[in-house]
Amino acid sequence: MRILAIESSCDETAIAILEGNGKSLKLKKNAIYSQIDIHKQYGGVVPEVAARKHVETVIPLIDSTLGKNKLKGVDYVAVTSGPGLVTSLILGMATAKTLTFANDLPLVAVNHMEGHVYSNWLSNKELVKDSQKYFPALILVVSGGHTELVLMPGHGQYQLLGQTLDDAVGEAYDKVAKLLGLGYPGGPIVSKLAEQGNKEAYDFPRPMMDKPNYDFSFSGLKTAVLYTLEKKKQVNKQDINDICASFQTAATEVLAKKTIKATQEYNVKSIMVAGGVSANKDLKQVLNKQAKKIDLPFFYPDLKYTGDNAAMIATAAYYNVINKKNNILKNKAIFDLEPRSNWLLSKN
Repeated sequence: MRILAIESSCDETAIAILEGNGKSLKLKKNAIYSQIDIHKQYGGVVPEVAARKHVETVIPLIDSTLGKNKLKGVDYVAVTSGPGLVTSLILGMATAKTLTFANDLPLVAVNHMEGHVYSNWLSNKELVKDSQKYFPALILVVSGGHTELVLMPGHGQYQLLGQTLDDAVGEAYDKVAKLLGLGYPGGPIVSKLAEQGNKEAYDFPRPMMDKPNYDFSFSGLKTAVLYTLEKKKQVNKQDINDICASFQTAATEVLAKKTIKATQEYNVKSIMVAGGVSANKDLKQVLNKQAKKIDLPFFYPDLKYTGDNAAMIATAAYYNVINKKNNILKNKAIFDLEPRSNWLLSKN
């Protein structure tokens, strides 16, 4: 099976071609046009700017990725249909609809967060060879827009156990970076500076860590950083490093404790982390250590697949097809597909 995938949910335009045969996956092409440098000057993603850039780049990116062969040998076209910025989603979806209709191909509508989940399959061959061995799996989905703890009983099956009630953890990282004047995107900068800081320098709160549910809250932690800065008035380089380290430790402890608690209640066979924040070294180290203590395998995506990319969308589409999900559209039905800006993984 050969799948062409398009991803345009936010500020990355991405194209990928994936081949799968039931026991292995082979990524043939993976191209990404990033707009990070464009949005840096604004301190965040500007939807209108992102959409215009998608218009400029998606067709040239498809042409350069497919080359002379165009759609030869492609069995399905997959596209991110939500969640994300509507103006960005529409562009990718319109492109995919045109390609499928013009070439009489089926269209697979993919949930962006499911793509992040399946980046684990793209990165870990043992999951591809024998997925059932690792189900039910517990997935910690962490990004700039999402923080969710999800039970995955099988392919394409999701039960939401808990989610953030305010800021996503990635959003909190970016806001703390902004408070410290570190620039955008802030998460990687905070993580890097944390490596040089004292994680015990500041006793920041661990919101909702001991609550009996699996929901999260990070706005209070972010506000605690703000109050610390207001109290100190002036901070030096080491102060910033220490604040980053203390903040990161607090956020990681909350995420890890709730994740491990859920493994015990739901009797899972594996733990996975997915989303942009899965690139965070500290989070992976803590989860890996805790997983070993309870003798559970822990999976995470390769660094190159933690950000938005079309390879993960192709992988999710592949498992959607072989498990006969109902999001596979043909002929005129493809034009009924609409973007879903708040498409919950549990409503997939």
